Amino acid sequence: MGAGWRERKEALIVAGPTASGKSALALAIAREFDGTVINADAMQVYAELRVLSARPTPAEEAIVPHRLYGEWPARAHGTVGMWRAAARAAIDQAHAAGRLPILCGGTGMYLKLIVEGLAPVPPIPEDVKRRARARHAELGADAFHAELARRDPVAGAKLAPADTQRVLRAWEVVEAHGVTLSAFQARAPLAPASWPTLLLAPPRATLVAAIETRVDRMIATGAVDEVRGLLAQNLPDTLPAMRALGVPELAAHIRGIVDLPSAINALKVSTRQFSKRQTTWFRNQMKTAHRLDAQFSESLLPDIRSFIRDLG
Repeated sequence: MGAGWRERKEALIVAGPTASGKSALALAIAREFDGTVINADAMQVYAELRVLSARPTPAEEAIVPHRLYGEWPARAHGTVGMWRAAARAAIDQAHAAGRLPILCGGTGMYLKLIVEGLAPVPPIPEDVKRRARARHAELGADAFHAELARRDPVAGAKLAPADTQRVLRAWEVVEAHGVTLSAFQARAPLAPASWPTLLLAPPRATLVAAIETRVDRMIATGAVDEVRGLLAQNLPDTLPAMRALGVPELAAHIRGIVDLPSAINALKVSTRQFSKRQTTWFRNQMKTAHRLDAQFSESLLPDIRSFIRDLG
């Protein structure tokens, strides 16, 4: 890589839907270009979700520096703001070490906010957070959402009642500050940037086959025990880690509600649906990315090397 990367304080983004081969691509680039791989997946940040989130293996993590993988315990209520602060620090550390920062993940909001910035929202007092949770429990999801929609029509239109974490956040902001979250977000971003992006976009049939294989491998390598360990912690179902793909499906099996084949099938269906939403988001939001219409394989490396070297 040329010196321009360090001078511009840029990072390379490796994006794509689940099972597209992002981690393998990021690792290959990091090995060749002295990179540090920085996680941009909302579930790979949780320590207890190595199998279900398809985190890089310990052997892969030992090849090149990996950051923000398994960083938080499942009991943590991680937010995009927390991740962004940690990711910016990891990017700065990579630059200081003369390494290429490589942001790798499929969580579109993380990738969008790391380059566009995050509008600063003042802290929410603890009593407001307690009041929000109590009000939500009193009214129920639908009525609470309707109340939010009256106070913040933009958030009400954008968020579903079942999206409890974000609905609570939007309600807390307007309750605490008298200003809607969308008004805060409309302000100038903290650190706008435009970073080069590699987008893996395999054909749908290829992706579906990869998802089937991945889920089967997860089951064979301990996914059920991983969920059993989470359930043993008696964590609230509202925590992000408890809503990760595979946790509700396999928890239903562990609790005796469904048999294992039914749970596995449900996980495959939800993963296919999730990957379809990711694909749509990337197609609409990353139109300037260098698109690779395939799952990652070594045959793509010549094109990828050329792309990276052309960046200077």
